[in-house]
Amino acid sequence: MKHILTLVVMLLFFSCSSEKEKKQPTFGIVIHGGAGTILKENMSDEMEKAYIEKLTEAITLGHAILKSGGTSQDAVEKTIHVMENSPLFNSGKGAVLTENESIALDASFMDGKTLNSGAIAGVKHIKNPISAAIKVMHNSPHVLLSGAGADRFAVEQNLDTVPESYFITARRLRDLKSVQQLETDKKLILNSSEHLYFKNQRYGTVGCVALDLNGNLAAGTSTGGMTNKKWGRIGDAPIIGAGTYANNLSCGVSATGWGEFFIRSVVAHDIAALVEYKKLSVKEASKQVLQKVEDLGGDGGVVVMDTHGNVAMEFNTPGMYRAHMNSEGKLNVRIYGDN
Repeated sequence: MKHILTLVVMLLFFSCSSEKEKKQPTFGIVIHGGAGTILKENMSDEMEKAYIEKLTEAITLGHAILKSGGTSQDAVEKTIHVMENSPLFNSGKGAVLTENESIALDASFMDGKTLNSGAIAGVKHIKNPISAAIKVMHNSPHVLLSGAGADRFAVEQNLDTVPESYFITARRLRDLKSVQQLETDKKLILNSSEHLYFKNQRYGTVGCVALDLNGNLAAGTSTGGMTNKKWGRIGDAPIIGAGTYANNLSCGVSATGWGEFFIRSVVAHDIAALVEYKKLSVKEASKQVLQKVEDLGGDGGVVVMDTHGNVAMEFNTPGMYRAHMNSEGKLNVRIYGDN
């Protein structure tokens, strides 16, 4: 009898220990800096190093916030700030230009616990558009603000605003002139590298998904849109359900790619729906939805995370700037599609 009691006690002990291990909170963060025709043969060692360093800086900051008990909202916002403040990415400083050499920035944010969200589109003076999207969520009765009204809202919210010239870089001016020349000269025959360059001007976004120690997901996306865009064009980045989505019942998603196709495919929500209703993994759900985008003629990528910390960094382009850090601090930074 004594041996039986001892065995029962031991089983209870190990059972309780197992339950504690299962319930131990986890956290994680995943980011992207845009997808497209990113090939190693077209990337200098210096530029590759710069991208890896900036992606590492961004995700390490967000991870530190989460590790110290900070919210997924704060982690997403501060992580995206690093990329918005870098001329390497098509968001904030260094964003691509419209047909008239002006800036039109978009961003969105969503909270996975409440499903609250906020977004801004076509702004010209907000230094960090992701912060404006978060302010729209918290301090307005709306979800999406655009243009001059969104810029005015940012001023009322005491956000940092800058002259439009702050965002404009020599690199993006050259890109714009090149694309306009290619579009104007219909007789111009493009070689393969020129064709890839022209195609790449449709892409470029930064985004982040974070899971905090309280089990809450958040997702955010920020972009300058498409080079030489006209007529006030708006892509998928500020559209909740297309470029950004977060729901604690499924996952958080931030997308990058050819926005028109991501809007038509409602990419971010479609991935979350497959995870919630069909119980697919984030990886399988992402692959299925990106295949739908490809079947329509579009391409791009997504970063996705669920409430267990499982992550997907899927894309159907040659490359995507991306990084992931789990609760153990393991860092995974990648650029190309072959690694």
